[in-house]
Amino acid sequence: MANHTYRIALIALCMFWLSLPVTAAHVDAAPGAYHFGFKKSVDGKLPSIDEEGFKPILTKNGALFLGDTTKKELFMTFDNGYENGYTAKILDVLKEKQVPALFFVTGHYVKDQPELLRRMVAEGHLIGNHSWSHPDMTQLSEGQIASELSKVKEQVEQITGQQGMSFLRPPRGIFNDNVLAVSKRQGYTSVFWSIAYKDWDVNAQRGGAYAFDQVTRQLHPGAILLLHSVSKDNAEALGRIIDEARRQGYEFKALGEKDGIQLIPMP
Repeated sequence: MANHTYRIALIALCMFWLSLPVTAAHVDAAPGAYHFGFKKSVDGKLPSIDEEGFKPILTKNGALFLGDTTKKELFMTFDNGYENGYTAKILDVLKEKQVPALFFVTGHYVKDQPELLRRMVAEGHLIGNHSWSHPDMTQLSEGQIASELSKVKEQVEQITGQQGMSFLRPPRGIFNDNVLAVSKRQGYTSVFWSIAYKDWDVNAQRGGAYAFDQVTRQLHPGAILLLHSVSKDNAEALGRIIDEARRQGYEFKALGEKDGIQLIPMP
């Protein structure tokens, strides 16, 4: 019952986010707060992140949203707020295709899915921080932000043996200068994205072909992909997305944690 209630609440939050404009906007969370958004990539061109008002804040705090845009490299990331039955299939595809990924998990996921966390690490993927309770962190004090992050990091290390956790995806895509600065002081690099689509609504899945089209039409050099593991469409399309990207000359690489932030090929 608790898991069901959590899923309903998370879906309701996602539906609220869908009402927000695609392009970046100030939100009423806290002074200087933004909801990460941009005009999507078309025909291999970069999305409009350079044109959005939040880029100086990202740059100032060392946040990532693109890799090297001079190279045909892609970086696969997933948000795992709760388990909807598709992560095992996603891991199967990643293993078959030898593609590294970074999974951002919440406290709920950590408590609910220890075996999947162990499998992620055992198969060479990284686990990142998506906060313990998925709050709007612009509303939290520095101490509260630190607590949200430390709980996830400590529990993941205990369950999986993963030493350290360097990457954070701010929950809900809401952030301000303070959230990024506090997170950086806690040892995190905030990771946003340059490819995404409406994939998180489990009641509005449209089929693997739709997911394939939505992702592949946005491919561009240096892209950080954001996919939600709750999506049936993503699970169905992932293998074809990877094959098509490689057909177009792209290479999948991993966000590495050795010696700071590196963009490294999967071993």
